Amino acid sequence: MTRFAPWFFAAAFYNLLWGLGAIVFAGPAIELLGVGEWVSVPFMQVLGMMVAVYAYGYWLVAVDPKRYAQFVWIGLAGKVCGVIGFTYYATTGGLPWSLGWTILFNDLIWIPAFVLFLIQVRNCLLYT
Repeated sequence: MTRFAPWFFAAAFYNLLWGLGAIVFAGPAIELLGVGEWVSVPFMQVLGMMVAVYAYGYWLVAVDPKRYAQFVWIGLAGKVCGVIGFTYYATTGGLPWSLGWTILFNDLIWIPAFVLFLIQVRNCLLYT
């Protein structure tokens, strides 16, 4: 399970940076993402806080994967729901498709590693 530690350290740093960036630079982030029609500064800051909180969970998984493995289910649920929610709202005109690149970096690239980690955890638990 330790082979996944670099992924979870990376996820922790990414979420911390993205979250803090969304909190501190909410206005510019909204402009950069082109979502001013849909997102207010307070909403962006709350989103940033939520993303930053995940950083701590990913850090714990990276440091002690056996003890905190179940946290990855929460992260995976967030990633999958993010993709589903974005797809729905982009399809129905509630969000611009141009926001899709954030889904790529915030959700899609992490899903394979999270799933493989959870499969390995399951296999380890079956044979211990």
